[in-house]
Amino acid sequence: MTPPPLFGPNGIRGTANVYPMTAATALAVGRAVAHVLRRDHTGINRILIGKDTRISGYMLENALTAGVCSVGVDAFVTGPVPTPGIAYLTRTMRCVAGIVVTASHEPAAENGLLIFDSLGFPIGPDVEAEIEPLVRNGVPDDASPTGAGLGRAKRIDDVKGRYIEFCKGTYPSGTMLEGVRIVLDCANGSTYRVAPDVFRELGASVSILNASPNGMNVNRGCGASAPDELRRAVVENKADLGLAFDGDGDRLIAVDETGRALSGDVVLAICARHLKSLGKLQGARVVVTKRSGEPLRACLRTLGIAVVEADPTQRGILARMRAVDASLGGDPAGHLIFRDLQTTGDGIVTALQLLSVMDVSGKPLSALASIVDP
Repeated sequence: MTPPPLFGPNGIRGTANVYPMTAATALAVGRAVAHVLRRDHTGINRILIGKDTRISGYMLENALTAGVCSVGVDAFVTGPVPTPGIAYLTRTMRCVAGIVVTASHEPAAENGLLIFDSLGFPIGPDVEAEIEPLVRNGVPDDASPTGAGLGRAKRIDDVKGRYIEFCKGTYPSGTMLEGVRIVLDCANGSTYRVAPDVFRELGASVSILNASPNGMNVNRGCGASAPDELRRAVVENKADLGLAFDGDGDRLIAVDETGRALSGDVVLAICARHLKSLGKLQGARVVVTKRSGEPLRACLRTLGIAVVEADPTQRGILARMRAVDASLGGDPAGHLIFRDLQTTGDGIVTALQLLSVMDVSGKPLSALASIVDP
């Protein structure tokens, strides 16, 4: 019988320590990714490895590192960093690939492997088709050097600061968040060391929820998938808005000052109108998914914005954006891609773009959200 495909729409996923999400698979993936993706990068010999806060990340991170080094490629290991941070750092640190150990919004017992190419984009089906047989059958015998040919592993300690500066750089220059009251829900995930500093360094007053990961509490009753605690906290703190991320930081669910949670569709519409008004919405088009609601589509049509539909995955959204040269796309779950700023969904970057609209308009989030008929 033909085994089921190793790769799904979000990389490799499964229950940690159960096939395919085992240390043995991670070792084989490290070897295969290094063998395939360094091929077209003469003189570059490094792969970036990050993770979210799941306890199984230790096991899988170390297995990946061993696999990468075993084929003569250096492994740069970051520890917990949001998935979009790895996409950005893979590009700026001149790596041939980036691998994130994460299952995004899934429960802590799950985990996964998500792979980026040297430009910070998720690898496509053609690259997956090269990697998968090598994971199952092994890389060629001559791909296993000895002695000085082996790769080295290096812990990179300053990735937090690098990513914080990148995020802050996406907020309009010359402006600050002074006087803005924000409640953050970090989902006990990988944004816990980054998001509070981003918004505080821009001058906001920040209250924090769920920023104490213990390896098993990621996404548990909190974050973008469960924003009820955040909704209550926004009202109790008389905050201007709440921002909920998921375990790996690629999603945003916003809460307005009344405690209403806003879907990704609403945030997408707010940002699309703003970008169009600035002449920065490429082709006056937005990429949505089959799951995007009719209220969003009707709103965009009213604004004179063309609606382009994509498969309901981040990779599907991004592929369609690149095909039609769109600068904005997203889905109801809060994966928004600002292609002029990032190569994948980024919850913190999305939050900063939403805050910039609030600043320019002078309107509360609830007023901006009325753009989409609930």
